[in-house]
Amino acid sequence: MLAVPAFGALVAEPLFLLADTAIVGHLGTAQLAGLGVASALLTTAVSVFIFLAYATTAGVARQVGAGDPRAAIRQGMDGVWLALLLGAAVVVVVLPGAPALVDLFGASDTAAPFATTYLRISALGIPAMLVVLAATGVLRGLQDTKTPLYVAIGGFVANAALNVGLVYGADLGIAGSAWGTVIAQCGMAAVYLWVVVRGAHRHGASLRPDAAGIRASAQAGAPLLVRTLSLRAILMIATGVAARLGDADIAAHQIILSLWTLLAFALDAIAIAGQAIIGRYLGAGDAQGAREACRRMVQWGIATGIVLALLVLVSRPVFIPLFTGDPVVQDAALPALMVVALSQPISGIVFVLDGVLMGAGDGPYLAWAMLLTLAVFAPAALLVPAFGGGLTALWGAMTLMMAMRMLTLWLRSRSGRWIVTGATR
Repeated sequence: MLAVPAFGALVAEPLFLLADTAIVGHLGTAQLAGLGVASALLTTAVSVFIFLAYATTAGVARQVGAGDPRAAIRQGMDGVWLALLLGAAVVVVVLPGAPALVDLFGASDTAAPFATTYLRISALGIPAMLVVLAATGVLRGLQDTKTPLYVAIGGFVANAALNVGLVYGADLGIAGSAWGTVIAQCGMAAVYLWVVVRGAHRHGASLRPDAAGIRASAQAGAPLLVRTLSLRAILMIATGVAARLGDADIAAHQIILSLWTLLAFALDAIAIAGQAIIGRYLGAGDAQGAREACRRMVQWGIATGIVLALLVLVSRPVFIPLFTGDPVVQDAALPALMVVALSQPISGIVFVLDGVLMGAGDGPYLAWAMLLTLAVFAPAALLVPAFGGGLTALWGAMTLMMAMRMLTLWLRSRSGRWIVTGATR
């Protein structure tokens, strides 16, 4: 009941970008190239702060389990205020620095002006995007994943309609696409804030910023920030190695990475349910319930991973041709696709245990474990061009990375040290 709506909300953000891409793509190649650069920068800027959702979910769920909805809402508001502060700081950096950031990504002379325009306008929506993350974490902690799904659907529809109207109806070009996204994100943030504020009034929770609470939210999120940056480094290394293998391999890598990301959304939905459920059990002081929930969710993760593996294997004759007709790219992608399929049960365990430890507030361990995983993955991936094996070997290194994550997470779950009961960790 928690995971299925969470999956729907997770895929909404990529759909935003997909809609923008389809609409801007008809303006011209330079505009589309500019959107590609700007969206990569925006995605990186926002994804770095994903801890706003994860840390808030765990904290709120603990208070719910402890039977204190007032404190749950209050802790959620601390996360929302932190999101506003971080969003404002990012805007201050991005607005004047947009041209330099675009140049850093190597945009061409024709694409750079469009990328700068889109980035500057879209940056105004970053505070709203971060509020959406934090408020989503509040609702997940309250065991509500349906409201984020409804908001995400409404935001996607509004974004698509605004983009068409502003890009073509108002003839604003790529700037219209950026403004449409900003307005849609602000609308989503407003709906979330209305829901949270209504809950605060119902339970008598204060809405005022609390310095100590905001600082505590930042401290809880810092280890998860390290974890996220380490994961982003792994993905960047993989893309860099694929680029060194040749044009056909980097093209095939992009196809496989897109599929891997989609599969990750499905498994991450179970992890989100894990965050909410584990936090509630621990907040209620039910250590045994937390252990049993962890065991059940691992079983769900393995089963889901097996189902996803079978779906990928069955669909492989038609999946890759959807993206390319080049036989060289197809030949490079197919064996890598097989590796991804066979690794899905491992991924199922990884995502579930990741969610369990997040729900337990075990951020410091997650940070160190991911840094260790990065240390193992980096040399393995960087040696691929020298030792051969092509894209298949690179995705073998990605599977090694996931196996390393599984080992570190499994050892932690077996130790029981993550089980700390009470309203706060």
